[in-house]
Amino acid sequence: MGAAYLLFLLASLGCMVLLDQRLRLFFWHDAGRAAAVLVTGVLFFLAWDLAGIGLGIFYRGQTDIMLGITLAPELPLEEAVFLTFLCYLVMNLFLLFRRHFAARLQVADSAVERS
Repeated sequence: MGAAYLLFLLASLGCMVLLDQRLRLFFWHDAGRAAAVLVTGVLFFLAWDLAGIGLGIFYRGQTDIMLGITLAPELPLEEAVFLTFLCYLVMNLFLLFRRHFAARLQVADSAVERS
């Protein structure tokens, strides 16, 4: 039971990969740029977490569903996996919305040209 949260996060991350692959959103569109954006986002949020831990704002809440492995004091392994999932999710959503609104704009432009 100690790895339940980590397994859930990894399954969710796997779903993001499948969505990305199916719709060619992030890594399947431009892998180099995607890796740079994802790593930058994860490092930013890890630095944010470490700053919060250093200021005494954030602390690790231990539960039975977590492994108990820490990357730094008060920074569990699951947090890094969650931040990776979060950044990947946001980039997939951003690209989905951008694609959707670009298609709507193209339809609107073609309607204006016809009139």
